[in-house]
Parts: sequence; C-alpha cells; structure tokens
Amino acid sequence: MNAYQQKWIDVLNNAQIKDWKISAKGDDILIDLPLSTHVSTIMENLPDVVATLSLDITLPKERLKFILRNGAETHEYLLNPTDTDLNTAK
Repeated sequence: MNAYQQKWIDVLNNAQIKDWKISAKGDDILIDLPLSTHVSTIMENLPDVVATLSLDITLPKERLKFILRNGAETHEYLLNPTDTDLNTAK
C-alpha cells in the first residue's frame, strides 16, 4: 500500500460514513456499501465528494481506483489517471 492510498483510506474512514467498509485492494480502494445503497447515485456525486476531500491530502497525487460495490453492482472511479489509462479509454 502506498502513502497516497493510505491517506485516502484514512480520510474516508474519518468521514464515518455509516455502514461503509473501506479497505485496500492491491493499489486500489475497495468500498463495500450496504445492499440497499444505490451505487449509481453515489457515482454521480463521487467526483464532487472526492474533490472536496482531496483538499485535506497534501501528498503527491498518484493513480488511484475506487471500487464501489453493494453486492449487486460494482462501479469504478479512477482518480489521477495515467497516460496509459487515458490512451486505452479511446
């Protein structure tokens, strides 16, 4: 686990979002949500939430994938994509 990833895990855990289980998964962050959570709604708001929370992180930015799942759905959000990520998205 890298320092940037750990800092994000700490920030998310400190937000004390009820029933979210936040952990490292390789170089990514896995967020297990309650089954009743609408992951698509979370995904719509995630860029704004990440932007706000990132103000507390002063470490150099690194590529980081957030994996959100609720048992029925899984969605990914990529923060600080690399050139490789951007070139394969075309």
